[in-house]
Amino acid sequence: MFKKNYASRNINGKLLVSEYLSANKKLEQYVPQTVSFSLEHLEMMFNHYDMVYVKPDIGSHGKGIIKIERADSGFELYEIVQKKQSRSFYKTIPEVYGRLKKRKTCRLIVQKGISLDRVNNRPYDIRAMVQRKPGGSWVCTGLMVKVGARNKIVTNYYQGGAIYSMKKLGKRQGLSVGATEARVRTLSRVALQIASTLSQRRSGMHEIGVDFAYDKKQQLWVLEVNSNHPQFYPLKKLDPAAYRKMKRFAASYGRRDA
Repeated sequence: MFKKNYASRNINGKLLVSEYLSANKKLEQYVPQTVSFSLEHLEMMFNHYDMVYVKPDIGSHGKGIIKIERADSGFELYEIVQKKQSRSFYKTIPEVYGRLKKRKTCRLIVQKGISLDRVNNRPYDIRAMVQRKPGGSWVCTGLMVKVGARNKIVTNYYQGGAIYSMKKLGKRQGLSVGATEARVRTLSRVALQIASTLSQRRSGMHEIGVDFAYDKKQQLWVLEVNSNHPQFYPLKKLDPAAYRKMKRFAASYGRRDA
């Protein structure tokens, strides 16, 4: 992993990142409500929403993510274990909490669930890679669309998803070239605002991966921000020029892997 020479500092924890972004007036509209995991917080979130996600505060590759939805007479819980998704049913929130508490192996957060926009009847989100130019300012060096495997609760490439370009996403959704270009401009602009905001909180940052999502009403959300070795390897075949640029920028702060 070449971590010994990796010179980009990171912010540990999705909850802390959420707090930093929510404190910014320009960014708070994009941040889904996120709280620490407790019975009180779980009950509070279901007083406001019919769906939440429970996630490890520190984690990647879609591991350990659990989706909980209100059902007619209780709550349905979806989780992925070793790339297989399961569903279970609980009558009350305390029962859900007890189930999660029993299996808890790390610090968890509870996040408002977003009903993701779809392409080919599959949910997707969009990873924006933002890096500092060698010795310079922040630049959005590339975007990739992560399309979830059918009926999976996560879109991660490593959980059986697919990777699209923004152009391919637009074509599959029947969007005009202009509409796709407008999306790219918006995503790049917000990603740069996020990088600027977080780097003011934590000096020495050189790269972040921002996972965006549009909901079914086309509202843009920030699902999470990864500042510790965000992955961009899937772009190697999808967009070789962007991948080479990312590698060149990454090499300037000591990162040799993708």
